[in-house]
Amino acid sequence: MADTPNPKVHYTLLKTVVMVGMMGAGKTAVGRALAQRLGVAFLDSDAEIEVAANRTVPEIFERDGEAFFRGKETQIIERLLIDKRCILSTGGGAFLSEQNRKNISAQGISVWLNADLELLWNRVRSKDTRPLLRTDDPKATLKKLYDQRVPIYSLADLTVGSATEYSIEDMVDQVIDALIASNDILEVHNA
Repeated sequence: MADTPNPKVHYTLLKTVVMVGMMGAGKTAVGRALAQRLGVAFLDSDAEIEVAANRTVPEIFERDGEAFFRGKETQIIERLLIDKRCILSTGGGAFLSEQNRKNISAQGISVWLNADLELLWNRVRSKDTRPLLRTDDPKATLKKLYDQRVPIYSLADLTVGSATEYSIEDMVDQVIDALIASNDILEVHNA
């Protein structure tokens, strides 16, 4: 892992970094902290969908269904990838779409925050904002989603492992290390 953030180090982001992974993996928290460290904008595709629809994600799912939501999600992600280089957090299901994966690959780089099932469950079990977990057995539902999605998440350009003991800053350090190692995503400038 990288050392403590050095205020004399500056970065130039060459491509949009798209955070992908399961609900509870830390895409928003890590993405927001990463954007702050790199001095770039942070955008959240779910938040952008909510603004465009003037409804919350759970309300969209309830009123219009998942298929409608996924269509809007693809439109929003495509627009956000073109707007400017940034850190973009996506919903857990966004990377499942082949069209989204193609758009992300063409315009940016995907980073999978890989957290194990128990860590994810510990993070999401007390939240009622996850429409896909509104079932009789939310943990079994999460496991089913996890088993279905992990093979697709593994297609991401970069993988950063998560662990219970990692802080958000530890995760940011790991993502920055992975981006630097990729050679064409992040330039480092020492002041």
